[in-house]
Amino acid sequence: MKKIFAYSALVLGTVVFAYPFVWMLMASFKPELEIGALNPLPSRWTWDSFALVFTAIPIGRAFLNSVLVTVTVTASALIFGSMAAYALAKLQWRGRDVVFNLILFTMMVPFLVMLIPLYTLVVGFGWTDSPAGLIVPFMMNATAVLILRQSFVTIPQDILDAARIDGCGEGRILFSVVWPLSVPALVTAGIIVFIGNWNEVLWPLVVIRSEHWMTMPQMVTLFAVGGGAEGKLGPQLAAALLLGVPVIGAYLFFQRHFISSLASTGLKG
Repeated sequence: MKKIFAYSALVLGTVVFAYPFVWMLMASFKPELEIGALNPLPSRWTWDSFALVFTAIPIGRAFLNSVLVTVTVTASALIFGSMAAYALAKLQWRGRDVVFNLILFTMMVPFLVMLIPLYTLVVGFGWTDSPAGLIVPFMMNATAVLILRQSFVTIPQDILDAARIDGCGEGRILFSVVWPLSVPALVTAGIIVFIGNWNEVLWPLVVIRSEHWMTMPQMVTLFAVGGGAEGKLGPQLAAALLLGVPVIGAYLFFQRHFISSLASTGLKG
């Protein structure tokens, strides 16, 4: 009976969480007049909503911009974040705990508090309307540092000492010894940084004015509220679906490592 109740609760939770996505998927293929109907299946499958999205805005260019920005930010956050995490977890130096507490403090500061000074710096460097304005401010991520630091702490010190005896420097130890032992944590941090940066709308709206460098969330937002969707719900749902597919795909691809990290390392310390 306990298993029956447990699986029933899981099925109910799955339906509750999955239904909005299923409804959005089905509604994007419906004729506009049928979207409000209770029947989730369309009476006639149509690509009109997607056709309007691809003809009204350069969604392909925006997708490539988002891939460029997000992949660069994620890779940078993992490389620089792992360096900081390694120094905080495995190296002994004065002020280490103070620096770690400062990193934790930055996670509590809302992004809106830093918006104006960060924008002032970007303008001063001349990075507006360029990928640098979207990439450089986010190349270091405090959440990634925290996750990686908590994972690196669990690595036995004897392994690192053996690598040092073999002549390895700290950089080689990090990337050749620590990284292979911390794949779940790296994947978890990467997914969090990827999703957070991919879904970012406010900062691109502030920094980017040229349509040539607009990211996909920014383009979809302007499409939905700026009149590009012609007031139709179907194209807005289709654009939102296209925006969510890469995130869902990334999670499904790295799901095993993501769950493994939450189950084995998490945020212990």
